[in-house]
Amino acid sequence: MKVCILSNEVEDDHLLWILACKEYKIDYKVVNLTRSDWLKEVTKYNFDYFLAKPSGLTSTFKQLYDERIFILSDVYHFKIYPTPLEIFLYENKRFLYSWLEANDLPHPKTLIFYNKDEALQYIRKCNYPIVGKTSIGASGSGVKILRTYQMAHSYILKSFSKQGIPKRWGPNLEKGHLLKRLAVSLLNPKELFNKVHKYLEVKKDVLKNFVILQEFIPHDYEWRIVVIGDSYFAHKKIVKRDKASGTLLKEYSNPPFYILDFAKSIMERFGFVSQAIDAFETERGKLIINEMQCIFGQSDPYQMLVNGVPGRYRFINNQWVFEKGDFAKNACYNLRIEHVLSII
Repeated sequence: MKVCILSNEVEDDHLLWILACKEYKIDYKVVNLTRSDWLKEVTKYNFDYFLAKPSGLTSTFKQLYDERIFILSDVYHFKIYPTPLEIFLYENKRFLYSWLEANDLPHPKTLIFYNKDEALQYIRKCNYPIVGKTSIGASGSGVKILRTYQMAHSYILKSFSKQGIPKRWGPNLEKGHLLKRLAVSLLNPKELFNKVHKYLEVKKDVLKNFVILQEFIPHDYEWRIVVIGDSYFAHKKIVKRDKASGTLLKEYSNPPFYILDFAKSIMERFGFVSQAIDAFETERGKLIINEMQCIFGQSDPYQMLVNGVPGRYRFINNQWVFEKGDFAKNACYNLRIEHVLSII
């Protein structure tokens, strides 16, 4: 088997795919999907599968990556992992919330305004607080809690100005251990240079000429439900300063099966293969989708603990069966490769 790893504009952002391919002795070639010669390179060989690492840094490269994934899937009918729809939904909240609405999937009420006067009219009558979000931005970097009419008014005027709405572009202070992380970076000049370059690119990528406004759902945690193939995991992301994303505060209590049922229904309905679904639980058994990401970070060596034991759930003979083991190795990229092999 020969696969093509579709890298993005960020150097080394695809290395986990390479590590997984080496682990399973899979022949691979890396093609940068943002280069001008991308089409010649992807059609040069008869690849069995294309492994995507979609761009999640700036909206410009995100759009470029998606357009080229569309050509590979719609024109050439290449097999791509994750699926094209999962890639299009990734780091595109503007598309995600419209897609959730169109498919009648539960999510916070979200309105996307391209008209400033329409947005200003809405905030005169809405209930506060509300949430302002940038279309792209991981780990809570583009999320702003707007607690008053004055805050929302300023937010909208800023978006429809030359200034725009910035995302957090420096180190994530919520992760803690800042001095330790800085020391590690200083010992690796290349890594430090790459980080600074990323920060500067994110700083330039501001939201302008539209706003995403969402109802605020009070919550103490949100469920992170990870599904890769037939492997299911779930844990709680704990809220800190009104946000659960990016804090790295987690609780690994045994997930109830209705959490897994909820994710399974989505995966099967849309043919998804790799998802992290973040969902609020407003009352027992009632889940509301906050985010969906086909590629996601992993700060711990496992995605789930059941009675203190790492492992996964699989749905076998109409029931959830727990299997202990290290299924989150290499940030779940090894599990993705195993799934690709099972498909082939």
